[in-house]
Amino acid sequence: MDQTERFYKIETLLRRRKSIGFAELLAVLEVSRSTLKRDLDYLRNRMHAPIVWDRTIRGYRFEEPAGIDQGSHALPGLWFSASEIHALLTVLHLLENLDSGALLRSHIEPLTERLNALLSSADTASSELRRRVRIIGLAQRAVPPVHFERVGSALAQRKRLKLTYAARGTGQTSRREVSPLRLVHYRSNWYLDAWCHLRDELRNFSLDAITQASVMDEVAAEISDVQLDEQFSAGYGIFSGVEVQWAQLRFSMERARWTAHEQWHPQQHGAWLPDGGYELRVPYADHRELLMDILKHGAHCEVVAPAGLRDVVRQEVAALHAKYG
Repeated sequence: MDQTERFYKIETLLRRRKSIGFAELLAVLEVSRSTLKRDLDYLRNRMHAPIVWDRTIRGYRFEEPAGIDQGSHALPGLWFSASEIHALLTVLHLLENLDSGALLRSHIEPLTERLNALLSSADTASSELRRRVRIIGLAQRAVPPVHFERVGSALAQRKRLKLTYAARGTGQTSRREVSPLRLVHYRSNWYLDAWCHLRDELRNFSLDAITQASVMDEVAAEISDVQLDEQFSAGYGIFSGVEVQWAQLRFSMERARWTAHEQWHPQQHGAWLPDGGYELRVPYADHRELLMDILKHGAHCEVVAPAGLRDVVRQEVAALHAKYG
């Protein structure tokens, strides 16, 4: 029986029996006295299990904090294999790197510590992953942790939010009352899909543009997932809209080797061309973000249709040429 199995066995015995003596634990686990003492110390000190020795009953039992249900304690992840724990540590490391502004750090670190405690290489596993896995985030905009926490709290409690919002597109600041519906992490930044009670419609808010946020007592309005997806997921990128057009893009043979394997939109359609190029069709409701992705490919991307998108790209290229020559 390995260490993880022993931990699980001790946990199960204390749940079922409420208390158990040292000698009986030795017999059930079939280990030495020193090994059992190390296991109990490990569970207390590394796994934070509230195991106490009760002199009156001459046995070990769980001591739960006052006011918390007896079944509230649980040892996390004891059913995971070492490889599964390594995979979870990798995911947590990815999340830490995506976490611009350290918004989730206080919640991630205790879980990482407990997963490390389940591994025999507890002191090195997480640090080794941090050294070996590198994530580069571009154009991340900082969000004050207090704003993130209040938005998350309102989402979980289904309460409305009172926001002061500085819209970068117009440069104007407004006060909004919104019903939060969905938190979105997109291209290294956080956004909130919400019902805006000022505009009486669905809106998307960038969390970094929120200058003040407070949770209200009023219950949040509910919007179906279908309606949310129609508004926010039908078009291209983060910009919302229900009036969708389809962009037909043609990539050179050189860029086709990359774009043929990329997902620009869940509903995209792609096909290889006889000359080795690649044609991609994607829906969009607002051209702004799609325009940026088209221009980064330069002459290697041709807009075939619609004509309006071709004109926008042509105007942007002409403006760049006039500016830089």
